[in-house]
Amino acid sequence: MNVKGKAIKYGHNVDTDVIIPARYLNTTDEKELASHCMEDLDKTFPSRVASANGTVMVAGRNFGCGSSREHAPLAIKAAGVSCVIAEDFARIFYRNSINIGLPIIESPEAVAGIDDGDEVEVNFDKGIVRNVTKSKEFKIAPFPPFLQAIIAAGGLLAAAEKNVLK
Repeated sequence: MNVKGKAIKYGHNVDTDVIIPARYLNTTDEKELASHCMEDLDKTFPSRVASANGTVMVAGRNFGCGSSREHAPLAIKAAGVSCVIAEDFARIFYRNSINIGLPIIESPEAVAGIDDGDEVEVNFDKGIVRNVTKSKEFKIAPFPPFLQAIIAAGGLLAAAEKNVLK
């Protein structure tokens, strides 16, 4: 499994209320959530994602901290982000992301080596994050087959319904 896209980079402690503000939690409509994703931190986010041919979100420490809302990874995925790379994630955000089929990677080295606007490729089979713009590669733990099956199916429930978990 591979993804590629232009990096949109944020700092440390991006919490779930910044990812999708609480005032929009009364909906589960993915398009609606996507239209408000990151709006309190970055008003340009929707247009940056829309104008890119793929987007990889990059962030510092403690990404997804705060309340345990599933809306946060759902908004990111629905906005068109194909992968999130951060130094580390809040544990509940990490699990929620996998559950809805959003691939996320912990790699402080990759975060340090990627700037906003860089072209990034991720090879989950080989465990490589490649900054195409800077011709740099970063090793990550390859995703195990069961995790790739969950992501490819679109999330844990979809994987169970399709009976792809063995």
